[in-house]
Amino acid sequence: MTQNFTFETTPYVIQQIGGATRLPALCAELGAARPMIVTDAGLMTFGVLTPVLEAFAAAGQKVEVFTDVQADPPETVVLATVEAARAAGADAIIGIGGGSSMDTAKLVALLLGAPQNLPEIYGIGLAHGPRLPLIQVPTTAGTGSEVTPISIVTTPTHEKKGVVSPLLYPDIAVLDASLTVGLPPAVTAATGIDAMVHAIEAYTSKHKKNAVSDALALKALRLLTANMDRVIADGTDVEARAAMLQGSMMAGMSFANAPVAAVHALAYPLGGHFHVPHGLSNALVLTPVLHFNKPEAAALYAELAEVVLPGRRFASVEAGADAFIGFMQEMVARMPFAQRLTQVGVTEADLQRLAVDAMKVERLLMNNPRVVTLDDAFAIYQSVL
Repeated sequence: MTQNFTFETTPYVIQQIGGATRLPALCAELGAARPMIVTDAGLMTFGVLTPVLEAFAAAGQKVEVFTDVQADPPETVVLATVEAARAAGADAIIGIGGGSSMDTAKLVALLLGAPQNLPEIYGIGLAHGPRLPLIQVPTTAGTGSEVTPISIVTTPTHEKKGVVSPLLYPDIAVLDASLTVGLPPAVTAATGIDAMVHAIEAYTSKHKKNAVSDALALKALRLLTANMDRVIADGTDVEARAAMLQGSMMAGMSFANAPVAAVHALAYPLGGHFHVPHGLSNALVLTPVLHFNKPEAAALYAELAEVVLPGRRFASVEAGADAFIGFMQEMVARMPFAQRLTQVGVTEADLQRLAVDAMKVERLLMNNPRVVTLDDAFAIYQSVL
């Protein structure tokens, strides 16, 4: 019987080397005369924004630039960005950067278009529009935020909460691999693993998994795993960078419709309390969560093994699942980032607090193939201490 499902995504995607220089024309198409770029100071410092700003100057079009976005954006930063955009008279928002910049840009466009109390719209479908025109330009191949209806914010109590609404899909996403070539290996690795987790968790999600999300997840995982070592070895390999961006986007499209689960739920407290970058947080807990989920997800993991290990044949479903988990474990282990929680400042005394906070992320835990208890969460953290 054919499955019933719904599928939504960003309506207009451009993948093009140098595509970011088209932003002035794209703003004009959206009727925007006073766009504001939302980004972080690092991208400005390292010249990533230079070609974009030169394109606006050449077009004779003014653009404001806000560079105070922080990682795991706190509510205060989001609201400060809204005020800066309002003061500038912005009539369109362009998010350029990683997930933090793009998530902030989404909320700025929303809160300027339809003022509302940010804490009151945490959750699913609580936001209302309209919003300002919104363009997203990722500079990492990781979050897929340019094609998701989700924005994650860090609350004053160090919890990560999400605003989930179709209003947060941007009007246009621009994938320009030339903006990613300067990304350091450790950041490239962490964001790449993040994208892989999106594909894996979407494919194994307990809710809303469907034929389109599955196809996107499989293609995404194939692109990401086939090109990860290339971009780590040579960050200037634009072809591999473009493949990673495409894989990240497809994984984003997939998990926007078939939501992520326990890896993300356990990663969030690491970002909230210890400011561990999101991709690294996912990488730290990925392998133990895969092992934990295997009793319920073995058949799906065996299918993923055929994607990451093309041409291999497995004697049983269990052998295929083990091969997939082993492949991902080896992938994470050879990446140039921290491998244990102690390396990011976590101690044994912190594990209970992390586990308690992870259990609060019910909107994600409900999607996990296997039920996660407080004791399970504690044991998973403990296994990578």
